[in-house]
Amino acid sequence: MTTTTARDVDFYELTEEQALLRGTLQEFAQAEIAPRASKLDETGEFPWENIKKMRELELFGIPFPPEYGGSGLDTLSYAIAIEEISRACASTGITLAAHTSLGTWPIYRFGTEAQKKKYLPALCSGEKLAAFGLTEPEAGSDAGGTKTRAVKSGNQYAVNGRKIYITNGSVCGTAVFTAVTTAGAGIRGISSFIIEKGTPGFSAGTKERKLGHRASDTVELLFENVTLPAENLLGTEGEGFKQFMMTLDGGRISIGAMSIGIAQASLDAALKYARERRQFGKAIAEFQAIQLLLADMVTEVESARLLVYQTARYKDRGGNFTRHAAMAKLKASTIAMKCANLAIQIHGGAGYMADHPVERYFRDAKLMEIGEGTSQIQMLVIAREMLREAANRPGL
Repeated sequence: MTTTTARDVDFYELTEEQALLRGTLQEFAQAEIAPRASKLDETGEFPWENIKKMRELELFGIPFPPEYGGSGLDTLSYAIAIEEISRACASTGITLAAHTSLGTWPIYRFGTEAQKKKYLPALCSGEKLAAFGLTEPEAGSDAGGTKTRAVKSGNQYAVNGRKIYITNGSVCGTAVFTAVTTAGAGIRGISSFIIEKGTPGFSAGTKERKLGHRASDTVELLFENVTLPAENLLGTEGEGFKQFMMTLDGGRISIGAMSIGIAQASLDAALKYARERRQFGKAIAEFQAIQLLLADMVTEVESARLLVYQTARYKDRGGNFTRHAAMAKLKASTIAMKCANLAIQIHGGAGYMADHPVERYFRDAKLMEIGEGTSQIQMLVIAREMLREAANRPGL
């Protein structure tokens, strides 16, 4: 395992606070979370013990203001936390990421002051987990294809529909979700709402059996004649699609950070194995073929980390980071998959066995190329934003 060094701090231009956070979380994650990761992956048990320890470290409210119970840190600090937790256990990392950037952030960004005071303290403390309900059977990459309906009558909405592949769906205390409030209006007819666990008619359905991230909670969310008060509307009617697209921009920084964590874990394991495994009378790390693979891996990991970190900084400076977030997610997820694959190759036959963690990294990495927009969707976002920017620059 590598640890934070003064050289790392300088290279990544971390502040003293960010460097301290990174070092602390490296030690915590490797000592408390990593040892249980393989067992959790095998059993599919939700990592409640990890959640408890992360509550004690106040990790659930990192990017939110202290007045709502958060830590008031920046987006880069949050990305560092996601990276280090995911490096130890991707199932735990995605649980924290979905809670923070997908489930909690929309309430902070679009909620009324009353909604913020009502929901954020419990979410920032980790007392309650949050979920984000967007994907449906007919609305994946086409998020505008939402079929869940919210019909208003007086001061209430009657909600019926179904969401799928929802992280934290059955363990959340609070969720945000989209529903059509104006039929026939396309994306302008989609609104978003807040719902709490225990609301009559709101339940978790099928728990998914997954290739990777097996200890994270992924389920259907069912809305069967749910009655929600109008005060649970997030923002105003018709803004739901726009709100959730903005949410996904930030979420893609999270995916980038998770990807770096998985890629770094793959590199750590490959480097360790290459130094220990002996063939033809010497460690395989001494063979040029292995050195070339290791050099490729570390160069890719560093390039992805720099792009994700810089995107996090750009977000905090208030810039339009849509293209950069898509680029960071695309690059980092591709590298996570590549590094996990190369780690298995360096391990040879041993890497294909569950005795070594690299096969788990490979399975976990694949979701990074799919979740919160596939790699192909990221390319379309990048191209769209690039062309829009070019159109606004005379003479280009």
